[in-house]
Amino acid sequence: MDVRTVDLKIEGMTCSSCVATLERTLNSVPGVSATINFATESAHVTIPENVDAEYLINTIQGSGYRASILSLSKNDLLTAPNIGWRLTLAIVFAIPTIMIAMVSVLHKRIDENIYLLLDKVNILHPAYSPWGWLAIVLSIPVVFIAGWPIHRIGLRNLRHPQMDTLISLGTLVAFFWSVYVNATGNGEIYVEVAAGVMLFILVGRFLEARAKQRAGDAIRALLALGTQEVSILRNGEEVLAPISHLQIDDLFIARPGQAIATDGVVVEGTSSVDASLVTGESLPISVGPGNHVIGATLNQDGRLIIRAEQVGAQTQLARITRSVIQAQGEKAPLARMADRISAIFVPVIIALSLITFLSWYLSGSSLSDAIVPAITLLVIACPCALGLATPIAFLVASGRGAQLGIIISSPAVLEDTREIDLVVLDKTGTVTTGEIDILAAEYFDCDKNLALTIIAALENNSEHVIGKSLVNYALSNGASKSTLVSVSDFLATPGRGIAGRVEIDGVKYTALVGSPSAISYGTAPFTKAITETINSAATAGKSPILLAWDGQTRAVFTVGDSIKVDSAPAIAKFRKFGITPWLISGDSLQAANTIAQEAGIATENIRAAVLPDQKVDAIKELQSQGHHVLMIGDGVNDAAALATADLSMAMGTGTDTAIAVADITLIRSDLTSAITALKLSRKTLRIIKGNLAWAFAYNVIGIPIAAAGLLSPMYAGAAMALSSIFVVTNSLRLRNFK
Repeated sequence: MDVRTVDLKIEGMTCSSCVATLERTLNSVPGVSATINFATESAHVTIPENVDAEYLINTIQGSGYRASILSLSKNDLLTAPNIGWRLTLAIVFAIPTIMIAMVSVLHKRIDENIYLLLDKVNILHPAYSPWGWLAIVLSIPVVFIAGWPIHRIGLRNLRHPQMDTLISLGTLVAFFWSVYVNATGNGEIYVEVAAGVMLFILVGRFLEARAKQRAGDAIRALLALGTQEVSILRNGEEVLAPISHLQIDDLFIARPGQAIATDGVVVEGTSSVDASLVTGESLPISVGPGNHVIGATLNQDGRLIIRAEQVGAQTQLARITRSVIQAQGEKAPLARMADRISAIFVPVIIALSLITFLSWYLSGSSLSDAIVPAITLLVIACPCALGLATPIAFLVASGRGAQLGIIISSPAVLEDTREIDLVVLDKTGTVTTGEIDILAAEYFDCDKNLALTIIAALENNSEHVIGKSLVNYALSNGASKSTLVSVSDFLATPGRGIAGRVEIDGVKYTALVGSPSAISYGTAPFTKAITETINSAATAGKSPILLAWDGQTRAVFTVGDSIKVDSAPAIAKFRKFGITPWLISGDSLQAANTIAQEAGIATENIRAAVLPDQKVDAIKELQSQGHHVLMIGDGVNDAAALATADLSMAMGTGTDTAIAVADITLIRSDLTSAITALKLSRKTLRIIKGNLAWAFAYNVIGIPIAAAGLLSPMYAGAAMALSSIFVVTNSLRLRNFK
């Protein structure tokens, strides 16, 4: 059966019990699998092709909530609900209600004035407490207008009670009990409890919503980075057009101070690009023709002409944002545990409230005295903090991670970081740059500049990746640019190298460029010095490229992959973290040993010349020894190993296959960001555990106090609201993670 996924925005959820109710409702639809995130107020739903998304929306709305299709828009992300007017209404009427009910000196004065007024209009006096009736009337807007959404959801879900059910029952019982008491004179009124609890609940939800909105600021900031207009080159003319008109292979202009419109490759111009807002890279990056640039990064000081490679939803920024939002919609095992607890928590609290009432009443207390602790217990026992403990922390952490160039695929990843004690590193593209560099050059009985000019002239006609590196090296080290076209009889032989005649100042040189085996066929035997240079490069795991003319080898260029500048410091930090670094590579033992030595990896922790399936076997072997393995790689050949490891990270410059299977993607493609990812994950996990500990401790302490009659219902409402605010505020500390 064909399936598809739909993301929905849900409004009206108030606690994790709402989540349990909605998940139960949606998952009851045949073929539907739904995961709902309380913090992001969203649902990630897998549905059969024959099920319409509108049907899901109607199902959700039938449960008392509002739903719509979630789009990748900053307007669709977390926003504070429109409860400002309800909160204002509650403040205006709740405060005088509380004052009248709690200040006894006002009672007599209010009664006298009301009696005097009634006498003037010849209306019979009420039987009991005119001040009480005034307080009841003032509380009506608070309880029934400002609190209507709570009653609507709470009472609609009586079969599967949740937090709003507790609040609704508590405030309605307090209100109608006050009406009964004031009409009969049989006890004390508690209308201030109903008004006060509803006021505190609304204040708490307003502050909580604002805090949750702040938690989504990182993602909104990412979405806001994109440009709205772009200067496109059409038939040699510059046309200002909406960004939606930009297509793949279009040429567009990025001026100094402008954000680059989309992902592409520089065709003309040089500049520095600030990618900090997208990748977290603090230093500007120099770019020129042939260099790739990321959309939404800031062009600083040069005019660039760029060819568009990705547009719309396929850009790196869009993929980053989409990955983060999808990850935020998933749940960690700790969150699922909290949901399971919340699902049974509310019914248990209702039962405990009834038991509390009966215990007090049957022990000889009055009906009025027995009902107060029951109401207090209903109000204070709220699973809201429990439901927010995990998702709000991950919401903030994933957003902050995106700002730092770290994309966490799922909340479950956080728990996988705890026990990592060994990291397996791929060599090429992970520890090293993955680019061909000219690492050294030796010249034999020739002028250096002449040698560089000849090899630049020849290789400029070659399409080989090493050839381009040799041209760039030669031009930056003294080669003459004017001779680049003075080549004749050019010949490229696959596997052997290139040959041609280069004319410089009227002198023609018949030159060869290639490997030692290729050059040896057309030149005199190598001298001892040349042989030693060739052997030294090979021993180090590098490739020697020879230049010869007129039958003699004149230069040896050592070509290879160089270590990233951050690799050695990052590997040292891994060891400081208590994580042992290993290098597993498909390259030769010589190349692996050289890089390992530079990076600071012990010789005994090297595996070289391994095939992709052998990487998997190596990781399994390490796991069988009791290690919890982190794998970091970037290529297709790393995908199976990444999937096998306990935790995996892929370099952002790596293949789509590697990125798809990795738990964490490092956009900056340096090992230092791997350390940052581990620190962020572990700190987030600590905050989640702290939130859960608080949520459990709050209820363990609060429920017995409420049942013992030692707490006013109004104070219970304030405590409940503050517990949720504490959890959210504690999670917001992650916004400042560095």
